[in-house]
Amino acid sequence: MTEAMGLPPALRAFVAEKLIESLDAPDSAPLSAKWKKEVRRRCAEVDRGAVKLRDADAVFAKAYASLT
Repeated sequence: MTEAMGLPPALRAFVAEKLIESLDAPDSAPLSAKWKKEVRRRCAEVDRGAVKLRDADAVFAKAYASLT
């Protein structure tokens, strides 16, 4: 992970795109150009520090608490 984080932003976005694609079921259609653009946009926001990342466990705990 540390090694991947050291890659240039465009290459990290490419790796992220490929990882997301690998989660799709084998019979799924490939990512659309629109979704690929969205992935790249979001990765760029993270790289620029334009968005605040939050701990997933905390987010899910808060969401679960709001349901109970």
